Amino acid sequence: MMNARTVRTWYRLHKWTSLICTVFLLIACITGLPLVFSDELNDLLQPHVHPASLPASAPVASLDRMVEQTRAIYPMLHPFALGWDDDEPRIFVSMTPVPDPKPSDLHVVIFDAHTGRKLEQPNNLNSVTTFLLRLHRELFLDLPGELFMGVMALCFVISLISGALVYGPFMRRLRFGTYRTQGVARTRWFDLHNLVGIITLAWTLVVGATGVMNALSIPLFNLWRAQTLPALLAPYRGKPLPNHLAPVDVAVDTAAKALPGMEISSVLFPNPVFGSPRHYVVWTRGKTAVTSRLFTPALIDAEHGTLTVARALPWYLRTIEVSRPLHFGDYGGLPLKIIWALLDVMTILVLVSGVYLWVSKRNTPVANELDQMIAMERLEAVR
Repeated sequence: MMNARTVRTWYRLHKWTSLICTVFLLIACITGLPLVFSDELNDLLQPHVHPASLPASAPVASLDRMVEQTRAIYPMLHPFALGWDDDEPRIFVSMTPVPDPKPSDLHVVIFDAHTGRKLEQPNNLNSVTTFLLRLHRELFLDLPGELFMGVMALCFVISLISGALVYGPFMRRLRFGTYRTQGVARTRWFDLHNLVGIITLAWTLVVGATGVMNALSIPLFNLWRAQTLPALLAPYRGKPLPNHLAPVDVAVDTAAKALPGMEISSVLFPNPVFGSPRHYVVWTRGKTAVTSRLFTPALIDAEHGTLTVARALPWYLRTIEVSRPLHFGDYGGLPLKIIWALLDVMTILVLVSGVYLWVSKRNTPVANELDQMIAMERLEAVR
């Protein structure tokens, strides 16, 4: 049994870590609620032209022709990436004026993946869900904001663990899940805070821990890139950059042959910031519900269209890939999204009740309450 000093230490850790992160956790929870239904919101707020109804086995149209059409629309820009839609046979061709573009720098044209027909030319990529995602993830502060939110998620995890340890001594003289309806307002809020907190504990620990991991994704990806690319680029040292690139169709076909159990997810054009200045980076993913979250890159020589390397990501990036669906709850369809949303609302209730308890604290220090509680436990044990 923990003594009063130990309980008091855990309580203080719980209180201060909670107070530090509460405002930012409320922002994350409030913005996360609509983000759970981001696909449904995008379909509702941004209706789009649907592709032709063809079998999934129909061949993909020429990617190079899509790029040529996009170049004709944006002659002053450079190809940045190709992306495959997760839900429909559509391909997004992105153009940008700089190698390291901001979202506002990207210009996208959408094509039917099977017929190659141009479907749309969106004028504004900054949708409501994009706005909410940036606020949720990095408070519009880019990488510093993302790392800051990661620290707040870590404080949240610590507050959950310390809160669970304090829960036992506080509730030892009461039944599990007790809610005293006849008590004063502060007692009712206290019981509500404890009850909802313990019910959601497992879920909040998972979401908090995966939030920490997601915040580290960019630094860890840059670490992998710094460890991998120098050896791959060593044979090109001293050689000029190629004037003409191999066809994108060739690069994709080479990657598909090198990774036959995977499907193409996206293609990054030669890029000194996000990839390699001498390679196409063809990202592939598994074809099943589980492996579709695991990505494997293939680096294709941009001048000759030959395979340089196709290798799975290191364990730490794989861990982040696996954690993302657990954080967003977008891998089990609408029923799971509804469960995630309900748990999110319950977490907001825990945060609000915690703020209320701190603001309305009584004159008697909590440390004295803890001392009295432990003393009573010892008295009862002696009897």
